[in-house]
Amino acid sequence: MAGEIRTAEVVVAADIKAIDKEKSSFTGYALSPAARLFHSPKFNCYIVAIMGCKTKINPAVVKLGLERTLIKHPRFSSKPKGRKMKWEQTEVNLDDHIIIPNLDDGDVVESPDKFVEDYVSHLTTLPLDLNKPLWELHLLNVKTSDAEAVGVFKIHHSIGDGASLVSLLLACTRKSSDTEELPTVPMNNKPSPGAAALSGGVFLLIWTLLKLIWNTLVDLFLFAATMLFLKDTKTPIKALTVEGQQLRRFVHRTVSLDDIKLVKNALNMTINDVVVGVTQAGLSKYLYRRYAGEDQQHRGTESQKLDIPRNIRLRASVLVNLRPTTGIQDLADLMAKGPKEKWGWGNWIGYLMLPLTISSQDDPLEHVRRGKSIIDRKKLSLEPVFTCLGARVVIQTLGVKVASWIANRVLFNTTLAFSNMAGPVEEISFYGHPLSYLAPTVYGHPHALTIHFQSYCNTITISLAVDPGLIPDPHVLCDDLEDSLKAIKEAVVQKFVQKDPGIV
Repeated sequence: MAGEIRTAEVVVAADIKAIDKEKSSFTGYALSPAARLFHSPKFNCYIVAIMGCKTKINPAVVKLGLERTLIKHPRFSSKPKGRKMKWEQTEVNLDDHIIIPNLDDGDVVESPDKFVEDYVSHLTTLPLDLNKPLWELHLLNVKTSDAEAVGVFKIHHSIGDGASLVSLLLACTRKSSDTEELPTVPMNNKPSPGAAALSGGVFLLIWTLLKLIWNTLVDLFLFAATMLFLKDTKTPIKALTVEGQQLRRFVHRTVSLDDIKLVKNALNMTINDVVVGVTQAGLSKYLYRRYAGEDQQHRGTESQKLDIPRNIRLRASVLVNLRPTTGIQDLADLMAKGPKEKWGWGNWIGYLMLPLTISSQDDPLEHVRRGKSIIDRKKLSLEPVFTCLGARVVIQTLGVKVASWIANRVLFNTTLAFSNMAGPVEEISFYGHPLSYLAPTVYGHPHALTIHFQSYCNTITISLAVDPGLIPDPHVLCDDLEDSLKAIKEAVVQKFVQKDPGIV
């Protein structure tokens, strides 16, 4: 036991000492406009990060680690207070935040995977106590099909945007191969379309600028139309109510990141292009099955075919992190510098609507090509910037209730939430516990389906958050996404790799 605690002391030796100076000055800061929006009754959002561990979890070691890192951050040791919603520093009793449930051996042994799914799903029915910092860590020493134990972070979205929170949690981990080294997270070093235009001469620059202006105007018009009247086609996965506070179920599937990179390299694309293509292919396969009536077997009723709507409009809402990209070490340095204004913590996000094509393709690669076309088009648009600025103006002038109504209308009139995040390229340990997978997601918004891709080592985890009333078979959707990736990879191997093995 002493040896494990000593190991944890090495693991959590982080460069965050100066945060203590900031904590005393943090009290009294008002919640950001976006943070207040996440506290509105119809938009009360939480981030859930599920971590699979390769060893049993030692609660004493985790508690020691949290004492030395996470609760030193002012957002994790403060609570919102008053009608004006200001942060107030408070003493953190980790026993109130680290939850170790009493496990019924009968339920666990019968189906450990289902037990964990049911447990995490039940958390969506329990709000966090506003009288203490808005986060919890649940430790489940349950052996599942892909982990020896599971840790579940539940964090209120007002503490920060998803990218910042995941980065902060990663800053609490270390490489399994070197317990003093922070994880390595890949950075996007590719030039933006604007930078490419600058190197292409005056005419290309002018053409790119005109496309940027036109695309932005079109996207903002569609955003306004979506807020007022433009709705996605009613499909089996489209939410039926604007309320986002219903029960949610979380499932995940881990696939090979090397397979995605193979497709990326063969077709000269980005990983984002490929995952959007895989998502289109998987959703198409799943919806075609649902319209064929095959889903009825899960509801205990007779099979009934439904007519497939023509020209299905299906859009994904993407929350875009507008904060300048930083590495894990940069984040630790920023946290150590002092007041919040200097390092810009909080929710700094804009909306982007991603149109997805639902179709049956003879060539699986067509889904990926269309995905690339969608992403290339969205790269030349300032939609996220203007929606972020617009949300701030609305909150400050018309109030949180109006902003909440707008956000709910836009999300309700689209079909799903989508995100993709790069993770560590090597195995990492959470306070001495090696991780087998990372599966973050979010709930509390009106969508019946949220899809998140999270890379880790040589794998990528597809996390789904679903409304079980509309999507009773989320594992089938995981199967369709995984099978779509396999079909795309096989098509690439047949068309490209066999002709040019150097692509691999």
